Amino acid sequence: MAKYLVIVESPAKVKTIKKFLGTNYEVLASNGHVRDLPKSQLGFSAENDYEPKYITIRGKGDILAKLRKEVAKAEKIYLATDPDREGEAISWHLYIALKLENKKVYRITFNEITKNAVKESLKNAREINKDLVDAQQARRMVDRMVGYRISPLLWTKIKRGLSAGRVQSVALRIICDREAEIDAFIPEEYWTLEAAFAIPHEKKPLVAQYYGKADKKASIGSEDELKKILKELEGADYKVTDVKKGERVKKAPLPFTTSTLQQEASKTLNFSTQKTMRLAQQLYEGVEIKGEGTVGIITYLRTDSTRISDEALAMAEEYIGTQYGEAYVAKDTADKKNKQKIQDAHEAIRPTDLNHTPSALKDSLSRDQLRLYQLIWKRFVASRMTAAKYETTSVKIDANGHRFTVAASKLAFEGFMSVYKDEDEEKTASNTLVKDIDLDTKLSLNEFEPKQHFTQPPAHYTEASLVRALEELGIGRPSTYAPTITTILARRYIVKEDKSLYVSELGEVVNNVMKDAFPSIVDVNFTANMGSLLDKVAEGVISWKTIISNFYPDLDEAVQKAEKELEHIEIADEESDVDCEVCGRRMVIKYGPHGKFLACPGFPECRNTKAYFEKIGVACPKCGKDIVIRKTKKGRRYYGCESIPECDFMVWQKPSNEKCPECGNVMLTKGNKLVCADEKCGHSKTVNS
Repeated sequence: MAKYLVIVESPAKVKTIKKFLGTNYEVLASNGHVRDLPKSQLGFSAENDYEPKYITIRGKGDILAKLRKEVAKAEKIYLATDPDREGEAISWHLYIALKLENKKVYRITFNEITKNAVKESLKNAREINKDLVDAQQARRMVDRMVGYRISPLLWTKIKRGLSAGRVQSVALRIICDREAEIDAFIPEEYWTLEAAFAIPHEKKPLVAQYYGKADKKASIGSEDELKKILKELEGADYKVTDVKKGERVKKAPLPFTTSTLQQEASKTLNFSTQKTMRLAQQLYEGVEIKGEGTVGIITYLRTDSTRISDEALAMAEEYIGTQYGEAYVAKDTADKKNKQKIQDAHEAIRPTDLNHTPSALKDSLSRDQLRLYQLIWKRFVASRMTAAKYETTSVKIDANGHRFTVAASKLAFEGFMSVYKDEDEEKTASNTLVKDIDLDTKLSLNEFEPKQHFTQPPAHYTEASLVRALEELGIGRPSTYAPTITTILARRYIVKEDKSLYVSELGEVVNNVMKDAFPSIVDVNFTANMGSLLDKVAEGVISWKTIISNFYPDLDEAVQKAEKELEHIEIADEESDVDCEVCGRRMVIKYGPHGKFLACPGFPECRNTKAYFEKIGVACPKCGKDIVIRKTKKGRRYYGCESIPECDFMVWQKPSNEKCPECGNVMLTKGNKLVCADEKCGHSKTVNS
């Protein structure tokens, strides 16, 4: 009979951990939280000194009953929930719900689900950290206050189904502020000037960029300024006045945190933050590997630390030295400098075993699991490798008081880039310079190439850039980024087109209400400061009730004022171009649990509804009707004729309005290329992004 009981959060971990611990241990899962504040009410009051009222979560009764039976038989109980504040709180709730006061109870944490890590955690068992519990409890109560007091107000004043949140409302404001910047942006004209020079015995010209005066960098603001420069350069002699050769070093990247993983997976794999976190959770909890059983292959996925354990550093150095050579092993220990508190001194996200290479796990992982694991594996290996080195050459060319410059670089030593190159890596050098160019090199002007440009507005936020902004502003935690973005998308406050996030009319209305009635809630500095206060609770510096008692009265007053002063705001449904075949009215776009659908505005007299398919502005090549976005039963997106099944046209990639010049077939969009839909034809062309 098992003497010891280990309680984890996720059932996916049970099998893996039990295998590591043997027959003396029983391992069971709590399936997350077992107690929470009641759904039907706030759950605390000022009159009762803000003492929270917790109840058993519906559906958790049977789980608790099973756990109580095992608790009664166990000599020791180990609470092994996740190694963060949320996990600490779950352990505390289990302690209360299972009445473990008179039992031998230990809190254990492990950053990776491997045999060594789990066994080591048993040797370092400790008591529940009540400060971490209080920090989670305070965050939960502040979030509950904002959601439960403001959301009903939005239902009354705007429409049902809306919500407000401590982090989500600030995220919405950040996106709205960016939209306002874009709308207010006024483009400014500027020009660039390139000069192509012929060099004796060289076929290719040397292309240089206009720098300004010989003693001062200058921009060209108008065509008149350009003409003046060209006038002053008429008949000028061009002379090489300076040639500098040097070396540029590009440092290896830091290993992934939650935020940087979400950003990189979005940029390189086109994963949403939600998808990245779901896949990372699977890799952390364990995958079935042939010959090894279920093994957790990455460390804990919710972290804002770039720290690496000594054991992991030794593993990386040995692997890199063996596979690439000692010249590629980094000798220093890089770490991110960050003024903010790093959550609970977690490690960065990394593989648990570098010998589990992506190619070795190819048959054990799904396609998307493999792509994400490969990103994590390569990034970690690269983080412990030497810097890449470039040979650089810069040349200054002067004429009549004006200066042109040329800069070029050549990769001399790959270093970490032999394993990992991010999307922003320089793809090509600026110029291929003449090897023996010097001060005596004779130059003759071939031609000038002036180009007119206009300054561009700030880019729309993407999921990746929004995560980066939230992290830089100190808003939310690694665990909150994905659910925050998912929520404001689900509420239809924002819409996602390609990778860009746009504010909807509903989002603008909600943001304006929040700014007018609850300015502190959507104030970036206030929200970041609240995060800092919660950190101080976790450190035992501030009492959690101090935060609650200072925050709630002001919120209560603001809600009461808004209930009296805010007027009802009517948001009309978006009208479609489809007529109701029952009554002839123009149908409107509604939102349901499964997304958009068309409904007759004559409800309840007319109850006609039909599926809504978004048009992409491209005609079907077979019948001429509109191509729309559709989804398979499993949710995979494809593009098909609106007349399916009468017309059978469908493709997986987005069609364009262009026809293939070789065979006349439709051209499909793939990244920055248009490719012929007929694979046998194979015609493609690059398009400007």
